Amino acid sequence: MDPSLLVLVVSFIVLLALSVPIAISIGISTILTMLFTISPGPAITTVAQRMATGINSFALLAIPFFILSGLLMGRGGIARRLIDLAKVFVGMFPGGLAYVNVLACMFFGAISGSAVAATSAIGGFMIPLMNKEGYDKNFNVAVNVTSSTTGLLIPPSNVLIVYSLASGGVSIGALFIAGYIPGILVGLGLIFSCWIIARIRKYPVGERYGWIESLKKLIDAIPSLLLIVIVIGGIIAGFFTATEASAIAVLYSLLLSVVIYREVKIKELPDILLKAVETTAIVMLLIGTSTAMSWILSYENIPQNISTALIQLTNSKIVILLIINLILLFVGTFMDMTPAVLIFTPIFLPVATQLGITPLHFGIMIVLNLCIGLCTPPVGSVLFVGCGIGRTKITDVIKPMLPFYFVMVIVLLLITYIPALSLFLPKLLGF
Repeated sequence: MDPSLLVLVVSFIVLLALSVPIAISIGISTILTMLFTISPGPAITTVAQRMATGINSFALLAIPFFILSGLLMGRGGIARRLIDLAKVFVGMFPGGLAYVNVLACMFFGAISGSAVAATSAIGGFMIPLMNKEGYDKNFNVAVNVTSSTTGLLIPPSNVLIVYSLASGGVSIGALFIAGYIPGILVGLGLIFSCWIIARIRKYPVGERYGWIESLKKLIDAIPSLLLIVIVIGGIIAGFFTATEASAIAVLYSLLLSVVIYREVKIKELPDILLKAVETTAIVMLLIGTSTAMSWILSYENIPQNISTALIQLTNSKIVILLIINLILLFVGTFMDMTPAVLIFTPIFLPVATQLGITPLHFGIMIVLNLCIGLCTPPVGSVLFVGCGIGRTKITDVIKPMLPFYFVMVIVLLLITYIPALSLFLPKLLGF
């Protein structure tokens, strides 16, 4: 192994083992590697420059706006209305509350673009309700945690914006559109798993609403769902860019939460803004340090060496893509999505393009792959949040999650080897 790469890997692993925050671990290991490679003065200056360059992007302005929009939606009563709408569609079936959990997370994720927000907002309602109705509490957490990740594929999605930066400028609008079919496939796969488990365990039938009540709940949820139409429709029609759409999403969320639903009070806005700033700062620090690490990897020709090694290992496209997926699945168990996308996209994207995989297709593949990591120990942030809400242990949830892991991996393989699942809609809409 190259000595500089050895310094990078060993220092990073040691820092993670010492429970140093991921962004700090990336930054320190990058600095140590640069100190080993070049003299101290230029090393520190280069890290600072690369961090500043990494966040100096117009496209990244969309991230704080979508974060703020998601927070406003989370406190604005949207979750409850989306749960009621999901009950209208699937609540009347055996095990219906499990289907409601999945569908509501898909709805909310599509509006907020955050898996953690979906876990908190939907799980806060659904997990206690399912517990009350006699569902196994560990199963309830497993359903909520895995279905929350669909919001990272169904737009708007912050991680797709990050991938656009890491890949060198893949259209954010095209990525947003490409995420629909994979996200829906994951949701349908999770619902199918819930259906099998509900039949085996004989979970209760949910409430059936009459036509008038169903129509009322649909009308009540329409203003929330209109955000998707406004944001994605505006991007497709060319009225505004993804960054401009994020600002419009904030204005619409503010109007909806404060004026129409009146769930958010004016006096609560400073706290929401502060939370948005804190979250944005964390994300931007991750992006900055990850960009610096990506640069040192490129400086040491690591992506080129890995690409050459994989191509020399086998000529089989199927095997190489399988190896990439296995590596990313392993990485996702201990690294957050944002740095993983920024660090491993420059490494594996050249390999994928040599195999005829488009950057658009690869983007959906890597995001779906890393979504699985959000649900796995030891660093699965969504898993931690879900277990906290469900008041259960991670070790108790792993077994109920195995069927859902299996479904997500099957969908990942379908997305990997059937490019049309990601590329059909963007091509249809002219991206």
